[in-house]
Amino acid sequence: MQWIKIFSSMEEAQSRIQSDKPQLVLIGEKRICLVKRQNQFFAVQDRCTHNGESLSKGMVNYLGEVICPWHNYRFSLQNGRECSSRSADLITYPVKVESNGLFIGIF
Repeated sequence: MQWIKIFSSMEEAQSRIQSDKPQLVLIGEKRICLVKRQNQFFAVQDRCTHNGESLSKGMVNYLGEVICPWHNYRFSLQNGRECSSRSADLITYPVKVESNGLFIGIF
């Protein structure tokens, strides 16, 4: 696994990413949906497994699920599971915070 620095500090990450607002992050050709929720960061694949829409265009509900803007498929930010078992689960990426920045693990 390769750790990619997204922000130089936790302060920068906190100021640039709004809570519960999905944000698209491009790492090479990977499209990742990054979400800050209750001061934790989560990273999942940006492509909905149902119909391919960008999840960073969606929203996050009170249960901590990212919701696809097309057909309202819901995916857990914790584990990527599609909440109604109607579609495949999302790929999740580990996120770590260190003194020198916020990193996403790419495999």
